[in-house]
Amino acid sequence: MIGGTGGLGRELAATYVARGARVIVSGRDETRAEEVAVGLGDGARGIAFDLAEPHTIAGALSDIERVDRLALVAVDRDENSVSDYDIDLAIRLATLKLVGYTEVVHQLAGRLAEDASILVFGGLAKDRPYPGSTTVTTVNGAVATMIRTLALQLAPVRVNAIHPGIVADTPFWSGKAEFLENVRARTPTGRNVVTKDIVDASLFLLENPSMNGANLEVDGGWMML
Repeated sequence: MIGGTGGLGRELAATYVARGARVIVSGRDETRAEEVAVGLGDGARGIAFDLAEPHTIAGALSDIERVDRLALVAVDRDENSVSDYDIDLAIRLATLKLVGYTEVVHQLAGRLAEDASILVFGGLAKDRPYPGSTTVTTVNGAVATMIRTLALQLAPVRVNAIHPGIVADTPFWSGKAEFLENVRARTPTGRNVVTKDIVDASLFLLENPSMNGANLEVDGGWMML
């Protein structure tokens, strides 16, 4: 679980631990990763590396022997506009999600089980930009095409992407009650997306043997309006 120390990644990791799987969660901070692993239970282990420093990834993953499910969940919120452009923030996010994600797959490719699957987290900013989403929109759009080349190169290993909408009970959104009510009112299901919805959809993509090269949007139909 690359980026599994908080939010959606942690909940997905917890689900697999509860199923009896051995899970590795990664984060930038070693202490944090180890604390989260302890909290998840005996089947979890924490490791630390920074996806935005891709030359460090090989060493961090060197003792992993076999991978059945790989979820690339890490995110870095870069609020960057064209008129007020921060090059360093943009480089960091682009490196993290494009180079870092791909380097993780590169390093683990020879250790993927034949029936392994990979899930890459993108986001609906790829289709619905917002103020400050210049880099976020760009990299999430790239995720949507990245999975297709990976699926072809890694076959029979399956590779899919999930693109969550606004997830109401995550730390970034949970305190924005008025905004969330406006989103709910404009969502055909009449409810906001919550973490469990994303976890359930992630399990579907990771476990269903016929899902491959797919970009799954999970937003309750919000994007239709």
